[in-house]
Amino acid sequence: MEVTQVLFNAQSIDGTVRKNAEESLKQFQEQNLPGFLLSLSGELANEEKPSETRKLAGLILKNALDAKEQHRKFELVQRWLSLDATAKSQIKACLLQTLSSPVFDAHSTTSQVIAKVAGIELPQKQWPELIGSLLSNVHQIPAYAKQATLETLGYLCEEVSPDVIDQDQVNKILTAVVQGMSASEGNIDVRLAATRALYNALGFAQANFSNDMERDYIMRVVCEATLSPEVRIRQAAFECLVSISSTYYEKLTPYIQDIFNITSKAVREDEEPVALQAIEFWSSICDEEIDILEEYGGEFTGDSDVPCFYFIKKALPALVPMLLETLLKQEEDQDQDEGAWNIAMAGGTCLGLVAQTVGDDIVPLVVPFVEENITKPDWRQREAATYAFGSILDGPSPENLIPLVNVALTFMLSALTKDPNSHVKDTTAWALGRIFEFLLGLAVDLPIITQANCQQIVTVLLQSMKDTPNVAEKACGALYFLAQGYEGEGEPSPLTPFFQEIVQSLLTVTHREDVGDSRLRTAAYETLNEVVRCSTVETAPLVLQLVAVIMMELHNTLESQKLSSEEREKQSELQGLLCGCLQVIIQKLGSSETTKYAFMQYADQIMGLFLRVFACRSATVHEEAMLAIGALAYATGADFAKYMPEFYRYLEMGLQNFEEYQVCAVTVGVVGDISRALEEKIVPYCDGIMTQLLKNLSSNQLHRSVKPPIFSCFGDIALAVGEYFEKYLMWAMSALQSAADLSTHIAGDDELVEYTNSLRNGILEAYSGIFQGFKNSPKTQLLIPYAPHILQFLDGIYMEKDMDDMVMKTAIGVLGDLADTLGNHASSMIQQSVSSKDFLNECLSSEDLLVKESAQWAKLAISRAISV
Repeated sequence: MEVTQVLFNAQSIDGTVRKNAEESLKQFQEQNLPGFLLSLSGELANEEKPSETRKLAGLILKNALDAKEQHRKFELVQRWLSLDATAKSQIKACLLQTLSSPVFDAHSTTSQVIAKVAGIELPQKQWPELIGSLLSNVHQIPAYAKQATLETLGYLCEEVSPDVIDQDQVNKILTAVVQGMSASEGNIDVRLAATRALYNALGFAQANFSNDMERDYIMRVVCEATLSPEVRIRQAAFECLVSISSTYYEKLTPYIQDIFNITSKAVREDEEPVALQAIEFWSSICDEEIDILEEYGGEFTGDSDVPCFYFIKKALPALVPMLLETLLKQEEDQDQDEGAWNIAMAGGTCLGLVAQTVGDDIVPLVVPFVEENITKPDWRQREAATYAFGSILDGPSPENLIPLVNVALTFMLSALTKDPNSHVKDTTAWALGRIFEFLLGLAVDLPIITQANCQQIVTVLLQSMKDTPNVAEKACGALYFLAQGYEGEGEPSPLTPFFQEIVQSLLTVTHREDVGDSRLRTAAYETLNEVVRCSTVETAPLVLQLVAVIMMELHNTLESQKLSSEEREKQSELQGLLCGCLQVIIQKLGSSETTKYAFMQYADQIMGLFLRVFACRSATVHEEAMLAIGALAYATGADFAKYMPEFYRYLEMGLQNFEEYQVCAVTVGVVGDISRALEEKIVPYCDGIMTQLLKNLSSNQLHRSVKPPIFSCFGDIALAVGEYFEKYLMWAMSALQSAADLSTHIAGDDELVEYTNSLRNGILEAYSGIFQGFKNSPKTQLLIPYAPHILQFLDGIYMEKDMDDMVMKTAIGVLGDLADTLGNHASSMIQQSVSSKDFLNECLSSEDLLVKESAQWAKLAISRAISV
C-alpha cells in the first residue's frame, strides 16, 4: 500500500477521498499493526517525502500510543508493549534518526512521539539507552537538531514521573537544558526550546534545588532569560519562575528582591504575554502563602515543615502600587468577551489574592487610589478605582471594610444607573455583588442593608437588568448574592416585600431579544433559583404560582419542530435551565408539609414534562431533568411508584451512559433518592438496577469518579428493601470487598488521596445501609461471615491515618451498625479489633461534633453487643 498517497488523501478537501483514505489506514492498522507503525515511522524518517505526509504520519503514530480516556490509554500501552521487539527497535531507530531532520514539521512531531514511547517504556525499564543518545545529540552542530533534542527532553519530562529517571541522568538533562538556555547560546530557537524544556524538568530538580550552588546557577540562568531580546524566551522564562514559586517556595528568600525588580520592570514595560506571567508570579506566591497560613492558622510551631516567609507582606509597599497601575490598562471590549484576559484583569485578580494573603494591611494602600480616581472624567480611572475597591473585599476584617462600604454604597448605586460608561457600570455591579457576597449576614453593629436602603438597592439592580447584556449579567450576580445573604435567617428577610417584583424582572430578562449571545439567560435563571431557594415562608404562595409559569416555559420548548443543530443545542440548554429551576422549586415547596400538599396537584404534569424532555434525548437536558426527578421523588415519597413503569427505561439509559459519566453519576444519585422515597415499592425494579450497577463497577470504561456513588447506592437500596437484599448480597459484598482491599494501600498525590477517601466513604455507606436494612430480620446471620473482613477494613483505614473527617464519621458509624445489627454474634470479633478501642477513643475526643456523636452511638451499640 502506497502510504504517502493515502496520507495525502487523508488531508484532501474532498470528503469522499478523505473518508476512503481514513478507511484504508484503519484497515491497514487492524490487519497488520507492526507493518502499519513501521511504514508510518519510515514515512516520517524519509527526507524525500513531503512534509505534510511526514507530519501526519507522526501524529497518527502519536495517537497510536496515547489517548485521553484512561481505559483506551491503558489498551494502547499494553498493545505497544506486546508488539514484536524487532519492529519496536526499527521504529525507535527511525524516530531517533528523524530528530536530526532539517524539516521542522518532521522533527517537532517526532519529539512528541519519542516522548510517548519513553512514557511507556522507561517505567518498564526498557529503552535504557534513550536518554544517553539524546544527550549526545545535544552537542550536534546543526541548530535544528539541538532544538529538536531539547524539545524531546522537555516532552519526556512531561510524560514520565521523576522517580523513573535516576539522579545521575537528571543532572545531565538539567545541565544540557540550562546550557541551552544560557545567553551564550546564539540560536534563538535552541534557547527557546531549552527554556520550555526546563519548565517541564523543574519537577525533577528536587535534589538540585537543595544544593545552593546548583540552585544559584539555575536561578541565574532563568533570571537572565527573562531579559532576552526575544519575547517568546522572556515569556517562557517567566513561566519557569511561576512554576518555581510554587514548587520551591521555601527556597526563594535569596532571590526574591531580584525577582521583584525583574517582574515589576516587565509589568510596567514589557509586552502583554510577558507582563501577564510576571503578575502571575505574585499571584502564585499569594496562593502558596494563603495555603500555608490556612493550614497552620497563622500559629507556627517549632516543628512546622513549611514556615511562611511573608514575601507578600514584605513586598506590599512596592507591590500594591505596581498592581494598581495595571488596573488602568483596560481593553475597550473586555466585558463582551467571556474568555478575555488582559493585564488589567490579571492585576485585579492578583490584588484580590494579596488582600486574602495580608488582610487589613492592604486597605490603607488601596483606599487613597480609590478616592483619587473614582470621580475622574476618564472612564479608565473610574473603572480602575471601582475594580480596586471590589478586589479587596475578601480578606480584610469586616470591622475595617464596613465603614468604607457604607460610605461607598450610595455612590456605587448612583454610578450603576448614571455613569455614562458601560465598563464602569459593569465593574460597579460586580463590586456590589462582592459586597453582598462577603459582608452580608455578619453580626455587625453596622448592617450594610437596612429597611431604609433596601428599596433603593433592589430598584437599582432591577433597573440595571435592562442595561447591556454584560451589565445586566453582573446585576443578576449581585442580586444572587443579595438573596443568599438572607438565607436561613430566622427573621423575615428585607427582600420579602420585593419578591414578586424581583421574580418578574428576572423572568423578563430571560425573554430579552439579545439574551442568546451571552451568559445572561443562565445568570438570570441561576439568580431566580437562588431567590427561590432563600425565600421565606411568607412568599411560599408566590413560589407556588411560579410552578405553572415555568412549566409553561418548558412546555413551549417541547413544541418547536424541525430545529437546526444549533437551535437544538440552544433548546436543550434552555430545557436544562428550566428543569434546574423546577428542581429548586420542588425542593423548596417539598420541604414543608403545608406547601408540599399544595404542590402535589402539579406533580403528574411535571413528571409528564420531564419524560417528554427525556424523549428529546440530549445529554445535558438529561442531567438536569434527572436531578429534578430526584427532587420530585423525594417530595412525593411512596406515591412516586406510579411514575416508575414509564420512567424506568430512562433510568436504565442514564445508568448505561458511560460516555458522559456525569450523567451516569447523577442517575446513580437519583436511584438513591428513589430508593429512599419508594422503600419496598422499589423491589420490582431491583433486579435491573442491581445488575446494571454491578456491571458498571466491573467495567474499566466507566470513569472512576462514578464508583463511590454506586457503592453508596447499594446502601440506599439495601436500606429500602431490607432482607429482600439477600438476593444480591453475595455479589454486592464481593464487589465491596475487592474495592475495600484496593482502597487501603494507596500512596499517591493529593488527588488520589481525595479519591480514595471518597471511595472508602462509598464503601462504608454501603455497609452501613446493608447492616441497617437487615436489622431485626431473621436473616441477620447471613451477614456474620462478612464481619471479619469489614472489621479488618476499618482497622486498615485507621492504621493508614489518611482519612478525612467524612470517612471518620462514616467508619465509626459502620462499627456501631455492625455491633447494633449482629449483637452478641460479633462481640468477640469486635473486642479483637483495633477499631473498637483506639479508633473509637480517638473519635470520642474528636473536635468534629458529627464524628463525636457517631462515636458515642457506636460506643453504646458496642457495649450492648458485648454485654448480651
